[in-house]
Amino acid sequence: MFDQEKFSARIRELRKARRESQQVLADAIGVSVNQISEMEKGTKITSLPRLCLLCDYFGVSADYLLGRTDQP
Repeated sequence: MFDQEKFSARIRELRKARRESQQVLADAIGVSVNQISEMEKGTKITSLPRLCLLCDYFGVSADYLLGRTDQP
């Protein structure tokens, strides 16, 4: 099952672990800073293609980002 809170927290934690701004992440996956902010706040999710970009960018599985597993 999808866990919105974990999704938001994991995106934020992964970005902060790299010491990157929301702007850097936004540029890397081709979205606006506002979209990154909304994902991190939990007010919006993202599309499947962008989920794949996030997974590739951070080197984690979709199941990890979606809160379906604790194994990155």
